[in-house]
Amino acid sequence: MKSFAVALAALAVTGALLETVYARQNQPAAATAQAPAQDEAAPIRAEVTRVNMLFTVTDKKGRFVTDLGKPDFQVFENKKPQSILEFTSETNLPLRLAILIDTSSSITDRFRFQQEAATNFILSTVRDQDKAVVVSFDTAAELVADMTGDTHVLEKAVRELRPGGGTALYDAIYFACKDKLMLDQPMYKFRRAMVILSDGMDNESRYSRDQALEMAQRADTVVYTISTNISHIETEGDKIMRYFADQTGGAAFFPFAAKDLNQSFENIANELRHQYNLFYRPEPLKNDGLYHEVQIKIKGRKDLVVRARKGYYARRAEG
Repeated sequence: MKSFAVALAALAVTGALLETVYARQNQPAAATAQAPAQDEAAPIRAEVTRVNMLFTVTDKKGRFVTDLGKPDFQVFENKKPQSILEFTSETNLPLRLAILIDTSSSITDRFRFQQEAATNFILSTVRDQDKAVVVSFDTAAELVADMTGDTHVLEKAVRELRPGGGTALYDAIYFACKDKLMLDQPMYKFRRAMVILSDGMDNESRYSRDQALEMAQRADTVVYTISTNISHIETEGDKIMRYFADQTGGAAFFPFAAKDLNQSFENIANELRHQYNLFYRPEPLKNDGLYHEVQIKIKGRKDLVVRARKGYYARRAEG
């Protein structure tokens, strides 16, 4: 009788857990992706027993180099050489893409061109196994199309956007990485990328630039930025856009005419299909919760350029 009662209790607990999971999976997406207060944000630590590095190699003219192999590369963590465990040339790894579109009042005159270029990018880039999310941001970050592989849903979401308000760029980056791009696991099974279309001038975010960058690094996300500044004068916003791209292994584009936006998006789409991927196990392995610098070099090829994220955050050991 006692064992029967224990079994009933276990079934009740299991049922409650299943109901909770079902409710979370089926709750409607919030219209506005409000960032919590900074002191409420729970720290996120990746389980690091091996590090995944997705990267691009080009020549000095920016042309992709795709014929290199594992023996051509060296990896250093905190300046210490590491042994590469796995190496692949990735062209078909499923893509998880976040498209962040600035809808602040400062870009009103160029908005129609941005919409057209963004929809063309979606239709040409998102394939069978890929999924994307669209986030707009002005005074706040707003989820306008949740993670989906349906290009018609994504296209419709972009076309229905309307500009107006301030600029909460950092909150949008933080939200897209933490609440969307990190969901599909294990992380190394997917390429995570973010495309930001903005002037980079944040004036509304509750998160800082470095907090947004940290979340992008934790989500193993390569950030590509397209500046909407057409003044031909570099602004602080342009520097911020370049900073996010440089730190995550992406690229920054500065099309000075609205008609050139399509070329910027096309360059990003091409790069996403011409990347390498490698894994290594950190030696020594340190679960210290700290940021670890990583550098990838090509043996004896100073004529080539590697673009990869600058490092990762280790898991902090419990207890």
